[in-house]
Amino acid sequence: MRIAYLDCASGISGDMTLGALVDAGADLAAIQAGIDSLGLPGCRLVISEVKKRGFRATQITIEHEPEHKHRHLHHITAMIDGSVLTARQKDQAKRIFQKLAEAEAKVHGSTIEKVHFHEVGAVDSIADIVGAAIGFDLLGVERVICSPVPTGRGFVEIAHGRCSIPAPATGELLRGVPVAELDVEGELTTPTGAAIVAALVNEFGPLPSMTVERIGYGAGQKDFPQPNILRVLVGETAAKPQAAPHAPTRESLVLLETNVDNASAEIVGHAVDRLWAAGARDVSLMPIQMKKCRPGVLVSVQSRPGDADQLEAIMFVELPTLGVRRAMLTRTALARRPHEVKTQWGAIAGKIASLPDGSQRFTPEYESCRQVAEQFGVPLADVMSAAHEAYRATDRPDL
Repeated sequence: MRIAYLDCASGISGDMTLGALVDAGADLAAIQAGIDSLGLPGCRLVISEVKKRGFRATQITIEHEPEHKHRHLHHITAMIDGSVLTARQKDQAKRIFQKLAEAEAKVHGSTIEKVHFHEVGAVDSIADIVGAAIGFDLLGVERVICSPVPTGRGFVEIAHGRCSIPAPATGELLRGVPVAELDVEGELTTPTGAAIVAALVNEFGPLPSMTVERIGYGAGQKDFPQPNILRVLVGETAAKPQAAPHAPTRESLVLLETNVDNASAEIVGHAVDRLWAAGARDVSLMPIQMKKCRPGVLVSVQSRPGDADQLEAIMFVELPTLGVRRAMLTRTALARRPHEVKTQWGAIAGKIASLPDGSQRFTPEYESCRQVAEQFGVPLADVMSAAHEAYRATDRPDL
């Protein structure tokens, strides 16, 4: 499978994406031809090689005739539908604009049909988005993987005035996207870049196992303390076998951790209960020894990226901590499904997990076993053992 990895060490924007794709080998003339068919007035892609903090990169600048139009989504969709773009290129471009429209409608309290684009409806933004959609297609990219995305800090001037970073639309587009902390003054990720990520990225995390064939470097227009460059790595990775629908899946998680040495067991237990109820993927406690040999506990929480802020807030409210650490994790999860076995005391609920080698493993649910043990007055261990025996005694059908 052909994949592209977006290394967003300095954020992402539309022109950085387009520059990186062209630098990786996407044909600029073919991209220009596709943009020409949109009917934009005198729109021309100008390519140049620049250096950002000593590193070379390709910079794409959009030149066009002056205009003062506020386009709605249906205007841009009509332009794309009437172009010479391939079906896949049209689909990718329209998905990006759909994400933008949804974000703009949310922050302005409007509808997708009524909201009109400001900066992203300008010629240069349309060219960046459509050009990126063409570029991914020309490189034959089937799947896009992305690193965590830094946004920068401070303020930015937009059509509606001065806004804090990330800009409102950018923030909406980054819902569920793992963001990275980078203490840099300025806008690192633009709405256009965030929309490309929201619409086209299939997975977030570190660089995957792949054979890298091409690397492209796309330069942003601004200069920061770090090289303002988006790097894209394009290559091949082994396709997931079609005959293994229950193969393990890889997902990105946020790890939240804090050390506590001044809370009772009841306080910590209540916090753990709230974290589970709020959607934590895992919560664990570990005894530790802290400053001045005080006994303490390490509270570790694994979270979906979109739930991390809420879970962090619970930790601050329920625990007497002054800080919560964050880190990105990549977890490989076994496929599983519910399964029920029949024992001498009745049905016991559990789960069957599919291992990478194709074998399966059954685990009875604690609550189901506990209820049976209490009902019949038998040891919990005996119920769990009976559940395992009942599973082994069946045909154990393949899933």
